Amino acid sequence: MPQIRLWLNGFETSVDADPNRSLLDILRNELGLIGPHFGCGGGECGACNVIVDDRAVASCDMPLWSAAGKNITTLEGLGSEARPHPLQQAFIAEQAMQCGYCISGILISAAALLGQNPSPTSDEVKAALDRNLCRCGSHNRIVRAVLRAARQMAAG
Repeated sequence: MPQIRLWLNGFETSVDADPNRSLLDILRNELGLIGPHFGCGGGECGACNVIVDDRAVASCDMPLWSAAGKNITTLEGLGSEARPHPLQQAFIAEQAMQCGYCISGILISAAALLGQNPSPTSDEVKAALDRNLCRCGSHNRIVRAVLRAARQMAAG
């Protein structure tokens, strides 16, 4: 198997695996990262989203070879229990989580948005999260949480 090198949550990582396996499979089953979830398997639901370089992408249909040399951020790379990311703090404050299955993908999509646009409008947040499916009905609280995090990040 070829060695695939990538930057994972800020650290250079090397994976010895079939380059055609999905990035999601490698993240969860080889590297033990459980933030990205398997949802639809077709890149449609957002549960498996990770940040690749600066944009949110579905890792379930991304072959490992296409991640070579790229910067990958998973939920585990956003923040920690001791130092949560402002998005994680805002989601807790706004009670924007229900079952939790889709939340890691939503947090990743929101982090990618805020990385590109630190002061989004409500409509821009909704557009950025449009590909993240959630059945719990907490959409309004999710949008409020992203806007709250943007304000908190802007304030320093």
